[in-house]
Amino acid sequence: MKTFVILSDSHGRNRRRLQEMEPLFAENDYIVHLGDGSADLREVFSRYPGKTYLCRGNCDPCYGEEEIVIGAEGLSVLCCHGHRYGVKSGLTRLAARAKELGCEVALYGHTHRAGIESVDGVLCVNPGAFGDYAEPSYCYLVLHRGKATPTLVRLKG
Repeated sequence: MKTFVILSDSHGRNRRRLQEMEPLFAENDYIVHLGDGSADLREVFSRYPGKTYLCRGNCDPCYGEEEIVIGAEGLSVLCCHGHRYGVKSGLTRLAARAKELGCEVALYGHTHRAGIESVDGVLCVNPGAFGDYAEPSYCYLVLHRGKATPTLVRLKG
């Protein structure tokens, strides 16, 4: 079993909340930031370089990767911000890219709306926005023996 803490769209806001997440960062196998504030996790990256993955969003000038594929528990997970795949208009292009890369799961942000949806056989997961928004949230994802189980966690604003 492998566990992920997935954040997105923190936009440089709410460092206190990031500090409160430290116990989760320590105990999970992967920490992923899907962009627009990926530099917010620089300290986390320095403490956990082997398990922290940072994607670049449309508001991140130079920090993070465009796409990352993580393989674990018999699954491949595409991590990206989503803006390059028009996720505000639908998830078809994102799912197609995931399939092209051999991924069963696609993690994305950009919309600031948490959601879980299956599109053309790809599990598409948006953790929502982690910054100071109406409903800040993150995603806790478990991969186990070829099965992905995402849980959206709402935070107090």
